[in-house]
Amino acid sequence: MPTGAPSQITGYAAAWIIVLVWSFWLIVSRVANDSGLTVYDLAAMRYGLASIVALPLCLYYRPWRGMQLKQIAVLSFVLGPVYILIVFSGFLFAPAAHGGIFMNGVLPFISILFAIALFGVMPGLRQVLAAALILVSAVVLAWDGSATMIKGAWIGDLLFVIGAVFFSVYMILSERWQLRPMQIIFCGTIVNAVIYLPVYAIWLPSGLADAPMGPLLLQAVYQGFVPNLIGLLFIAHASRTIGNGSTSFILAAVPGGGALLGALILGETLGVVSIAALVILTIGLLFSVRRRRPLPPV
Repeated sequence: MPTGAPSQITGYAAAWIIVLVWSFWLIVSRVANDSGLTVYDLAAMRYGLASIVALPLCLYYRPWRGMQLKQIAVLSFVLGPVYILIVFSGFLFAPAAHGGIFMNGVLPFISILFAIALFGVMPGLRQVLAAALILVSAVVLAWDGSATMIKGAWIGDLLFVIGAVFFSVYMILSERWQLRPMQIIFCGTIVNAVIYLPVYAIWLPSGLADAPMGPLLLQAVYQGFVPNLIGLLFIAHASRTIGNGSTSFILAAVPGGGALLGALILGETLGVVSIAALVILTIGLLFSVRRRRPLPPV
């Protein structure tokens, strides 16, 4: 890991903080399955509650200045209801642990494919080997879970992979457009709240009225504030400073983090196979850390 530049140090720190945040998100999402809340409620929390904090900041900083209408539209769509409802719907079919496995475990491969298709950057042998090790560890973690035999789980896994494509595009845009924090908050929160909340209030089903207060508050705080106001900013900073590729590889540690937190917090057991998968994951991450190569101009 290069440590010469302070900006790269903060970039690596931001990426590893997000690993912890997303690993906890898997635990919170498992609790959400038993709270009675719908996926539409969770999306409303994500955009609506975050907007309470974001609106006065956006009115003060006016982050839309300096952004093209095309950039606002693309970034808002990538971070919008389509993306988040795809991800939350995945939990209706597959175990919550698969969210980390199939969203984050495939990020290195998606990053490599985008680098080839969009920028003509061919991966090195070390990068391919690291991506292969990380993907193998993710698949082994999924196979070792007792819930992998749930009927229709493949549908949820496919939705998680689609979500990973959306998120990989966001990381690329953060790096290419050098997005400022308030621009991300504006598009990811305010624009999508204006679009989604009226539709949710009028037409979409809700379980808010029947949800127990404890789980409701947990979901409101975590889903409402952490992903949009903390997660997106940290990931954007990591993508700008250490590059989309290195960020994708580090975020692939989320499946392992989720498995460890599941054992510590929920009392889930880690078998020998899962422990071996975590070792493979660690080796893959060590292989993946490399100096950033800036993307060529398009």
